[in-house]
Amino acid sequence: MDGSRTQWPQQELAALLGVEVRRLTPLGGEGFGRPYLAELGDGRTVFAKAQRNAPPGFFDHEAWGLRWLGMVQGGVRTAAVLAAGPGLLVLERIVPERPSRRTAADFGRRLAITHDAGSPGFGREVDSMIASEPLPAGSVATGWPDFYARARLQPFLDRAVAAETIGDHDRHAVEQVIHRLPDLAGPAEPPSRLHGDLWSGNVLWAGGEAVLIDPAAYGGHRETDLAMLALFSLPYLSVVLDGYQQVHPLAAGWQHRVGLHQLFPLLVHTVIFGGGYGAQAGATARSLLGRS
Repeated sequence: MDGSRTQWPQQELAALLGVEVRRLTPLGGEGFGRPYLAELGDGRTVFAKAQRNAPPGFFDHEAWGLRWLGMVQGGVRTAAVLAAGPGLLVLERIVPERPSRRTAADFGRRLAITHDAGSPGFGREVDSMIASEPLPAGSVATGWPDFYARARLQPFLDRAVAAETIGDHDRHAVEQVIHRLPDLAGPAEPPSRLHGDLWSGNVLWAGGEAVLIDPAAYGGHRETDLAMLALFSLPYLSVVLDGYQQVHPLAAGWQHRVGLHQLFPLLVHTVIFGGGYGAQAGATARSLLGRS
């Protein structure tokens, strides 16, 4: 490989992997880390993400989450982590295919198994990341309502207010939901092993099964992952939910708590993207409070 003709991050990937990178092809859909396909000198083609001048550990949390979720026997498959370094993450290449009712039902069953593997507590022992945003650890919470209020809703509401991406009317509604969380939370459950950012784009379908990517993993309430799947229209969602409930039925009233669990990702989107997400968060909060 001629170093004088290569550009970042080709040389850095070669050094991280210990093998020549013969070709690096940028992919579309750049988000929080630019995606590439890397053709290696040993014949493999792998997927890589790169973020120039990334803060220390930028991809470490994602790599940890993929491994933590993927270690569950019988759970959902995750993309295999091949290497992680400063500003770089290398994963196995996943070639997506179209889902089917069979693969959707299997995903639901396996997701329940992953959730049931559990977590030592709510949150994590360390602060982490979701997309480009710091994610509080929340490990000192006394239960899920306390965790959800202190480590998820309130921090992101505060950031949205500071960024002026949520109006006072919507802010006030979210604050009232936070205050009423113990009454809105439903039956207490132990912490589940969550993906943490489980929108439809982070569920790939390959080899006849679902494959998870891009987690912001932590111990939380299993309804949060399921509500996130519903927020951005996962294919065959009803089939996924049926498969899930075959393994671990959801607590009574879960349908009425979907908005409660969607409030966190809506606030994350409010902080990062602005637009109409602040108003959507406010409308969701008011529906939980029985208002319009």
